[in-house]
Amino acid sequence: MKKLLIMTTALAATAGAAQADITVMSWGGAYEKSQVEAYNRPFAAKTGIAVQMLAADNPAAPIKSMVESGNVTLDVADVEATDAARLCDEGLLEEIDPAAFPPAPDGTPAVDDFLPGALTECAVASMVFSTVYGYDTNRFPDEKPATIADFFDVEKFPGKRGMRKSPKPNLELALMADGVPAAEVYEVLETPEGLDRAFAKLDSIKSHIVWWEAGAQPPQLLADGEVAMTTAYNGRLFSAMVAENKPFAMVWDGQVYEYELFVIPKGAPNLDEAMEYIRFATDTQRLADQTRWISYGPARKSSIPLVGLFEDGKTEMGPHMPTAEPNLANALHSSFEFWVDRDMEISERFNTWLVR
Repeated sequence: MKKLLIMTTALAATAGAAQADITVMSWGGAYEKSQVEAYNRPFAAKTGIAVQMLAADNPAAPIKSMVESGNVTLDVADVEATDAARLCDEGLLEEIDPAAFPPAPDGTPAVDDFLPGALTECAVASMVFSTVYGYDTNRFPDEKPATIADFFDVEKFPGKRGMRKSPKPNLELALMADGVPAAEVYEVLETPEGLDRAFAKLDSIKSHIVWWEAGAQPPQLLADGEVAMTTAYNGRLFSAMVAENKPFAMVWDGQVYEYELFVIPKGAPNLDEAMEYIRFATDTQRLADQTRWISYGPARKSSIPLVGLFEDGKTEMGPHMPTAEPNLANALHSSFEFWVDRDMEISERFNTWLVR
């Protein structure tokens, strides 16, 4: 299914600029706002290079068709780890020299300062985000959902459930809800029996599921009363809870966390400027600055001590990071290796399951 692309924000280096100098595709919403404030505005001010933002349900989707048609209009895209690995393997991305990135303030080379696996030959991570679930506190005034198993328990906690219309990470969540320890999820899921078990668990709530595709949808589904609980990106729920004062609560148990990475499509029209942008955006200070607007963890070790307050000037952001120690008690690091190898096969089964 082709994704609808929505032009959202243009930043000009000077008032009245006719056209942006680079085009960056991201995910929209609170996440895009954090990039505009932490990266784009200071980048334009420093370099005179303006940044136009485009939003998509999945920024990886257009890259293949653009590159194969020879009509690449994007300079940078923000994608998930599985998509970055797949696009790189298919030769659809520009290579990135790890030595080109600035060191940490204490001189630690970038290759040692980035978290493990965050700096690759075709991509560089900016943030660690997580899929968690949230619920409307008004729907559960007495006993509160507290575990990933509770999300699948529609008898104890009645109501519709929102889930991303994708096998990833629903299958992982299903297995953890069915009692599989996080450390064993992929060992189980790579077997036919484990895959059957995950789909069987999803079957148990299938009639209660409202599917979402764009990151902005889950908080809206909760706000509109269409669901009692929904999986969501942790930053979207945080923004709804803290910035918009919505009566929601977030459950970290069973979170599935992964990297969000910058890539440059092969044949990007402004390659040098694109590289300059991602080097700037992923330096120590910029990654720490982004947490002022969204609760995603920086992908550089040197950025973590610099994490401070939310834009409201009072909310400490450290405890709201996916990588905060209490939030990792029962957490799963998404395996891009698993999904790169099996995505097509499992997605075909998932799509067939959807219409059964």
